Amino acid sequence: MGFTKHARIFPGKTVQMGLIKQYDQNRNFPGIEGTSKLSVHFRFGTISIREKALKAISLSETWLNELIWRDFYRQIMAHFPHAMTSAFKPEYNLIEWLNDEQAFQAWCKGQTCYPIVDAGMRELNTTGFMHNRVRMIVASFLTKDLHIDWRWGEAYFAKKLLDFELASNNGGWQWAAGTGTDAQPYFRVFNPD
Repeated sequence: MGFTKHARIFPGKTVQMGLIKQYDQNRNFPGIEGTSKLSVHFRFGTISIREKALKAISLSETWLNELIWRDFYRQIMAHFPHAMTSAFKPEYNLIEWLNDEQAFQAWCKGQTCYPIVDAGMRELNTTGFMHNRVRMIVASFLTKDLHIDWRWGEAYFAKKLLDFELASNNGGWQWAAGTGTDAQPYFRVFNPD
C-alpha cells in the first residue's frame, strides 16, 4: 500500500511524502512532527516495511537507514541470542551498575527534574509512544547519568511502548548503554540539559 492508501486506512495518521523527504532535517527535533510514527504499524504488520523501504529509496536515505537498523537488530538477535538478556560484548557484563531503585522509580514516573527526560517519560506513560531522539536521551540518562542497568530500562519500555519489538528495543538500549554491537561505553553520553 502506498502513502495515499495509508491515509485511507489510517485516518488522521497520514504520512506526508514531504515529511519523509524532510526526515533527515527534522528527525532530531521532538517539538515538531518530524518522524513518521509508522513503527507501531510495522510492529503489527498493518503496513509493509518492504514497500516503505522501496519508497524510501527515492524519498530519504536517512529514513531508509532507520528501517535498515530495525532489520539489523533482528539479525543480531537471530545470530547472537545471548544479546537478548546480556551484553552483546560479554566483557560489558562486568559493568557495575548502581541500580538505585528510588532513582529508577523517579525516572519511570518522569520525576527526575530534567525537563526533556521527564517529558519523554510522561509521554511514554500517557501515550505509549516516545520520539526516537528522546528515547536516546532518556536511555542515556538512565544508563550514563543514573548508572542503572540498561535491562531495567529495556524492560520498562517493553511494557509501555505500543511499537515495542524485542530486537529494536534491545538494540537501542544496548547502543545507548554502550554494551551493544558498536559499544562506546565512555564517551557516548547525551546531555539531558
